[in-house]
Amino acid sequence: MTAPAERMKMMRQRRRARGLRELRLVVADARSRAVRRRVAKQVASLDPDRERDALEWIESVSEFDADATR
Repeated sequence: MTAPAERMKMMRQRRRARGLRELRLVVADARSRAVRRRVAKQVASLDPDRERDALEWIESVSEFDADATR
């Protein structure tokens, strides 16, 4: 059997041959208390009026996009 590193290399080559590329994402761990505290602090500091305006704009644009694809 081939070594794990060689198997991974072969798998990546097969994927590239199919037009695929590996993508790695590193995201904050929502299970972490520190992360949850940091997010809560950031959310608490948001201006509700500005956030409402932003959400209304996003909704209007998404409705526009949905109509354009029909």
